Amino acid sequence: MKITLFSLNASRSHTNLAIRILRQRLREEGFDKVSLLERTEKERSFDTLAALACENADLYGFSCYIWNIAAHLTLAENLKKLRPNVKIVFGGPEVSFEDEDFLKAHPFIDTLLKGEGEETVVTLAKTLSAGEPLPRILCGRPYPDFVHSSVPYTEDENRVGNILYYESARGCPYRCAYCLSAAEEHKTVRAKSVDDTLADLKHFEAFLDVKVIKFVDRTFNYDKNRAKAIWTALLDPAYTKHYHFEICASLLDEESFKILQRFPKGKLQLEIGVQSTDPAVLEKIDRPNDTEAVLNALERLYRFDNMHIHADLIAGLPGDSYRSIRKSFDALYGKCHMLQLGFLKLLKGSPLYERREAYGYCFHSEPPYEVLSSDTLSFDEIMRLKRIEAVLERYVNSGRFRRSMLVLTDERSPFCLLEALADFLPDVTTLSQRDAYVKLLEFDESLDGDSRATALTDAITLDFLLNEQGRVPSAIRHCQVMLTSEEKRKLALRHPDLYIPSTEVYRLHTLGTFAVDRAHKIYYRL
Repeated sequence: MKITLFSLNASRSHTNLAIRILRQRLREEGFDKVSLLERTEKERSFDTLAALACENADLYGFSCYIWNIAAHLTLAENLKKLRPNVKIVFGGPEVSFEDEDFLKAHPFIDTLLKGEGEETVVTLAKTLSAGEPLPRILCGRPYPDFVHSSVPYTEDENRVGNILYYESARGCPYRCAYCLSAAEEHKTVRAKSVDDTLADLKHFEAFLDVKVIKFVDRTFNYDKNRAKAIWTALLDPAYTKHYHFEICASLLDEESFKILQRFPKGKLQLEIGVQSTDPAVLEKIDRPNDTEAVLNALERLYRFDNMHIHADLIAGLPGDSYRSIRKSFDALYGKCHMLQLGFLKLLKGSPLYERREAYGYCFHSEPPYEVLSSDTLSFDEIMRLKRIEAVLERYVNSGRFRRSMLVLTDERSPFCLLEALADFLPDVTTLSQRDAYVKLLEFDESLDGDSRATALTDAITLDFLLNEQGRVPSAIRHCQVMLTSEEKRKLALRHPDLYIPSTEVYRLHTLGTFAVDRAHKIYYRL
């Protein structure tokens, strides 16, 4: 009997952890003919369908998430038309709160797996192998041997991306009303030991093509001592990957800060879900948090300048208004490398979904079920926030305009500045990269009585030289200095790390004279 486990991933750099865990369990139970198939939505649906059909499997398992459920339903329906006798199983977070009505609406699905799948997928395979009829719904309980499981990846498998997802703990100590974790019956966190976790991470060293190990633990530092022990061990140069953790900033103690500060630049990435800085909003979503402690921790980590800091905000939370979102945004801006302005999704099974009428929620009927309006936030305001979010991604989170945005936001509300820029640019997504720089100057000129043209021109010039190819646009006034052969020789002696063939020299009003190596993105004042 052949089993194919399938997933549409968000991008080609990603891999699906769940189907590998299920493959591992099936193989442990003697089911050797288990293949994995991964595609992205960017690939043609016909090609993906053809790849599924060519598997000629007896059982197809679809790993369903909010971003792929719609495409999975279409693919599964067409697969059933091509292969009427195959068994199609849907599992994953997006279907774990569905019921018989879901199966009636999608008759091409034979079985629904709800909850953790290590035991139910084995039960399903044994049932099919014995020639018995499959149950319509199987509910999985927390898998007791998770804490003793090994790495489900193999060194020789065909991977496209360089990011691998790793799970050292299941469950979350918090019960945020918008999250499916709040609906889990079993409230305890199950975690692998420090030694087992480190052994798994050491195993990843054999994967030469993998650069990032991304922990999917919902709150990695829920246990401070465990987190500190793992972080301390990762300081050892024997661990060479980049490690991504989602943490609760308010749980960091002084010892945690001292450990984190010791990491070499670029080895750690920390994701911190702030969601809101409004105490009233946090109370409504059952998320007690010390906002001041979170902001202080964020700023401190950011100033270490040795790790990438990602902070999340969610627009549309109960009680959230345009004004409170602006206040939260300004509180976080400048304290992280990436500030993500997300939008609330009403997930079936979450407590907030059950309370949706109390907050006047209107939300999209199709995945990802984004909120369209609430009793405190209008649809027009959400659309305005989406335009601001597009500007944020292009001009801030890209990192390509860092110096320019520092000039523009200095002693200004970052939110209001980006709001004005969003109004000035009808559609930021259509701008060419060169025009994106020029438009910043035009925007600055439109700010009556508060132009910062000189400082901004210099910042834009340096941003362009360090991040783009080609000549600086002529609309950006600048002065390039041509060096003689002797001057280049002296420059090379003074700064041996400069690659002289790709080095250019500029003289600007506020920055003085500087040399920039465009190939290696470094510069020196002269």
